[in-house]
Amino acid sequence: MANFTTMSGFLLMGFSGKPEIEMLFAALFLVLYIVALVGNILIITTTSMDHSLSSPMYFFLKHLSFLDLCYICVMVPRSICNYFMHNGYISLWECILQCLAFTLCGCAEMALLTVMSYDRYVAICLPLRYEVIMDISTCVHGVLAVWASGILGGVMHTAATFSIHFCGANIIHQFFCDVPQLLKLSCSNEYVDAMDYFATYVDEMFK
Repeated sequence: MANFTTMSGFLLMGFSGKPEIEMLFAALFLVLYIVALVGNILIITTTSMDHSLSSPMYFFLKHLSFLDLCYICVMVPRSICNYFMHNGYISLWECILQCLAFTLCGCAEMALLTVMSYDRYVAICLPLRYEVIMDISTCVHGVLAVWASGILGGVMHTAATFSIHFCGANIIHQFFCDVPQLLKLSCSNEYVDAMDYFATYVDEMFK
């Protein structure tokens, strides 16, 4: 692809160019990261070990917590390290992997929330048939479909983003490889305009 020869990496600017403010952000991110990490691990451990929490709702909740773990582990540790080291450089391949993991988790989470909504619909509207419809086989197939849709969406979204030609400054005004920010570095105006609207829409849904 053409962009591999014109840009070898990006500079993540984060939220501020002032070192003292960046250290404050790093400390805050570290505390929030640890809290989120411990909270999600507790949910996964509890729902896995407590047999009274073996209903489909808790089965899906466990996978949702795992997706949240993946989310924060994709972006936050690298951001904290960048703030402490005062070095925002990220290579092209690292950026591609980060973008792939982020979009994969985002697509998978939207699919999982859809499956969880269906589970609650059956529980409320069809309570007498709930155990028959939402058996273990249905739950496993639902989770497999969630991850399949996440992988497909992540690969397609990342491939579309990095198939364009980047030029100009390699500065990203974000603390991770954010797709809308990446598209602003492209030389393909018409293609980027269309992609930018789509990426912004998807980005807002993820938030």
